[in-house]
Amino acid sequence: MNEPTPEALQRKLYFLLEQLQDMARELPPKYQMRVPIELLSGLANCLLNDTVFEIVKGLMEIQHVTEKHLFQQRLQIINKHTSEIESLVNSSLTPEEKEDQRHILLKRHKEELKLTDMKLVIQLDQKVSDQQDTLEKAGVPGFFVTTKPIEIKVQMYLLDFILRLSKMYIPQDLQ
Repeated sequence: MNEPTPEALQRKLYFLLEQLQDMARELPPKYQMRVPIELLSGLANCLLNDTVFEIVKGLMEIQHVTEKHLFQQRLQIINKHTSEIESLVNSSLTPEEKEDQRHILLKRHKEELKLTDMKLVIQLDQKVSDQQDTLEKAGVPGFFVTTKPIEIKVQMYLLDFILRLSKMYIPQDLQ
C-alpha cells in the first residue's frame, strides 16, 4: 500500500478534526468545556493511522466478554438462591418453620447478592482503569487513569467519538 502524501495526511487531519469538533458541539455544555480544541486536535492527529481504532475495538471486545462473564456469575448466584427457596418450599418442615427459614434465607440471599454486586463493580472499575492505562500508554490524548466521574464521562465521550469515526466513511482522496 502506498504511503499517503503529506498533503493527503493534512486533508485527513482537517477532516477528522472537523468531525470531532462537530461531535464535541453535541455534548452538554459542562462537558464541552472539558474538550478543548487542543485535545480534539491531538486526538485527530492520533487517529491518522488505524492503530487507535484497532486498540479501541479490542478493548471493547474484551469489555463485552468481561461483562458477559460477570453477568453469568451474578445469574449463578440468583439461580442458587432460587434453588434454595425451592428446596425449602418442598421440604417437610411445618408452614411456620418454612416461613422462619424463608426469612433467614431471603436475608442471607440479599446480603450475598449485595456482596456479589460489590465485587462485580470492583472488577468493572478495574477494567475501566486498565482501559484508561492502555489508551494513555498508546498516547491517546484525554486518557489517563482516574476515578473522577466527570473525567470518566469525558473519556466515554472521547471513546464514542473514536468509535463513530471508525465507522465513518472517509473520502478516498483523504486516505
